[in-house]
Amino acid sequence: MAYDDLRGFLAALEEEGQLLRITDEVLPEPDLAAAANAAGRLGEGAPALWFDNVKGFTDARIAMNVHGSWANHALALGLPKNTPVKDQVETFAARWDAFPVAPERREDAPWRENTQQGDDIDLFSVLPLFRLNDGDGGFYLDKAAVVSRDPDDPDDFGKQNVGTYRLQVIGNNRLAMQPVPVHDVALHLRKAEERGEDLPIALTLGNDPVLTLVAGMPMAYDQSEYEMAGALRQAPAPIATAPLTGFDVPWGSEVVIEGVIESRKRQIEGPFGEFTGHYSGGRRMPVIRVDRVSYRTDPVFESLYLGMPWTEVDYLVGPNTCVPLLKQLRAEYPEVQAVNAMYTHGLLVIISTKKRYGGFAKAVGMRAMTTPHGLGYVSQVIVVDEDIDPFNLPQVMWAMSAKVNPKDDVVVLPNLSVVELAPAAQPAGLTSKMIIDATTPVGADARGNFSTPVQDLPEAQEWAARLRQLLAAQG
Repeated sequence: MAYDDLRGFLAALEEEGQLLRITDEVLPEPDLAAAANAAGRLGEGAPALWFDNVKGFTDARIAMNVHGSWANHALALGLPKNTPVKDQVETFAARWDAFPVAPERREDAPWRENTQQGDDIDLFSVLPLFRLNDGDGGFYLDKAAVVSRDPDDPDDFGKQNVGTYRLQVIGNNRLAMQPVPVHDVALHLRKAEERGEDLPIALTLGNDPVLTLVAGMPMAYDQSEYEMAGALRQAPAPIATAPLTGFDVPWGSEVVIEGVIESRKRQIEGPFGEFTGHYSGGRRMPVIRVDRVSYRTDPVFESLYLGMPWTEVDYLVGPNTCVPLLKQLRAEYPEVQAVNAMYTHGLLVIISTKKRYGGFAKAVGMRAMTTPHGLGYVSQVIVVDEDIDPFNLPQVMWAMSAKVNPKDDVVVLPNLSVVELAPAAQPAGLTSKMIIDATTPVGADARGNFSTPVQDLPEAQEWAARLRQLLAAQG
């Protein structure tokens, strides 16, 4: 079943016993985040959480941990909630092959019911904001789908990006945003700033569950997230036109925030408890000026808890990182069998592959590091044989312990790019990357014999002079 909005999915979760309503009065801090943190410790069947009795908020509806278990992830894809993880990944991969599925444009989006504009904008009156970890520098919107367009090609639907980026509320109508340099919105911003222009942007909160999955998915620059959502939903994704920017935004969003990233303006953003299980420090980041807010009556505020793994974010970005890497690698190396990029958003990746000849596994590992996602994330790759299940860690550990000769099978590549949030990077944004070849050794590519090089024939020099004379006479 395809869900057109967050509310429809929450109703389905409740029907399946995967939504827990907290009816007692709770504090916005620390109870909301602590409950979501605790849900991540309940195991792979943890429910989504619903809060509507929050002290200090007169009319709040807050949903957390919506994608925070394999049961909920399965239901988001329309699968039975007890579907094994490996089967969920395989379903994800099979549906990828249906891409692209064109979206369906609809009118009368529910978020058009209420509007704030200009000086009347007050994000605090629309959203029940709270901190997620006690060391956070402020209030965050961390599960928004952010829409931007390529300033050089704004009419190209595929180059319109829908991505997830952290957003700190720094005023009634202002936000600070962290665009990771390898992500599409950062490329759009760079182009706009080279022109000296602001970058129009739309932030959508409270989206249908599959749109949220694809917004965190490492796709090619000109691949449309809406067309991928259609493939994964097995039905066209419903979209609508944002009134201020004219951008394509999800039809079923709870809140649509429109404005601009102001050209060459920066402000301190952070710290924030990140997906790495560490706080990131404060950095100077771009600033968004909000010009219009559209929202449903009684909007549901969906928030994502991040902290020491596993938390909701790990379920959210697990399969949607595994499958793009699998498809991108297999396009060039059909020997690749499976990819496990579940750990810390793919900073560590385990790949199983057949081999053509000696050294092939290391080549696969290097290629993983140069995929769109690998450029900013993949810092450690373990490559195993095709008969090893990369999702079965005891098998992987056996392969590493039995087949790795550190002298020959560990490759360290210095000074490669990585997301600044990677704690081990030094300096931020640069790291050494490692490939561990835990495959069974095979023979070298022996298609030639290079022990005896061919020499010029003795008569070649005489013939060169003769040819020159003939050419001169001909000229």
